[in-house]
Amino acid sequence: MLSNQHIEIIKSTIPLLESAGPALTQHFYQRMFAHNPELKDIFNMTHQKSGRQSVALFEAVAAYAKNIENLAALSAAVERIAHKHTSFHIKADHYQIVGHHLIETLRELAPEAFTPAVEEAWTEAYLFLAQIFIDREEELYQLREKALGGWRGTRRFVVVEKTSESKLVTSFVLEPEDGGKVLDFQPGQYLGIQVSPTGSDNVEIRQYSLSQAPTGTSYRISVKKEQSSEHADGLVSNYLHRELNVGSTLDVMPPAGDFFYQPSDAPVVLISAGVGCTPMQAMLQQIGKQDSSQQVTYLHACENELQHSFVDETATILAANGWQQHTWYREPQDKHEATNCHNGMMDLSAIKDSLPVHFGEFYLCGPVGFMQAVVAQLEAMDVERSRIHYEVFGPHANL
Repeated sequence: MLSNQHIEIIKSTIPLLESAGPALTQHFYQRMFAHNPELKDIFNMTHQKSGRQSVALFEAVAAYAKNIENLAALSAAVERIAHKHTSFHIKADHYQIVGHHLIETLRELAPEAFTPAVEEAWTEAYLFLAQIFIDREEELYQLREKALGGWRGTRRFVVVEKTSESKLVTSFVLEPEDGGKVLDFQPGQYLGIQVSPTGSDNVEIRQYSLSQAPTGTSYRISVKKEQSSEHADGLVSNYLHRELNVGSTLDVMPPAGDFFYQPSDAPVVLISAGVGCTPMQAMLQQIGKQDSSQQVTYLHACENELQHSFVDETATILAANGWQQHTWYREPQDKHEATNCHNGMMDLSAIKDSLPVHFGEFYLCGPVGFMQAVVAQLEAMDVERSRIHYEVFGPHANL
């Protein structure tokens, strides 16, 4: 445990961290990649170029310092990050490298303030937190390795199906090359994949939501083809769409993620936008198989009909279970008269009376801006935060 003296010193450095801002973590990453370029095969270099990862790391470091006396407040963040780390196959040795460059960054950016006492306090604080992650991640690694169909690290999979779901989204069904079983997962979790795209100097690791309920023999991921060229966004998604075909192979990490459907007697509302529909497909399938009496409402928003993925698949599941659906097209191609199809941005006020706002469980997945707007609407309807569960693409953001 950290001593009271260490805690007080960490707290005293908060103003210094806040004045440095994300520039601190930008310097850290530049330093680390210069000295340990092999880590470029683990970290998402697109997020490095855009600055999103630097901001996310700075916010995590600042949150740790501010909650140094109440680490329980960070338990949800620790669980989320630990799951993400296992999808990159982060090892204990990596924490030593990161810790070294973090301490050296503080020394280089604040040489006068970084006294021996401050160095000792931050070193102890980092080692304490790192051990929490190392222990939790090892637990996750062992659980998955020992379970039926489980493994540790990467496992080679083969693409056995490739299906276009909409204008921008394509599904890939993956089976293990060794012909064995695959680990079950919680609907809502994701799969880490490792590829070497054409035009990239590094191995690239990405996470994609599993878009099908567990089968025991295969996984399905559904990938949106990113069209932006800024910061090389879409490097991996375009490679998958363009070059990954039936018979292609890729390395896969076991399923991970702390966002998943939690069985309950309460009504369920699934809310997604764009490719955020992928984990919802797994949830819809799983709920339908387990409990046909469950009350489910599915709300989805996307640009237009051409970008609406899983239309027929979703309609079949909903009809078989008597569930309700509402869809919003921001810029529809055609005029829609159906009462469950709306134009513009998602507006829950029109269907408020049909939503279980007082006792339902709400699951959200989509762009941050979309989810922030939906959460604000739900809270205005007196839905407690404890009943709102969400997943964020990319570096995590709080809603």
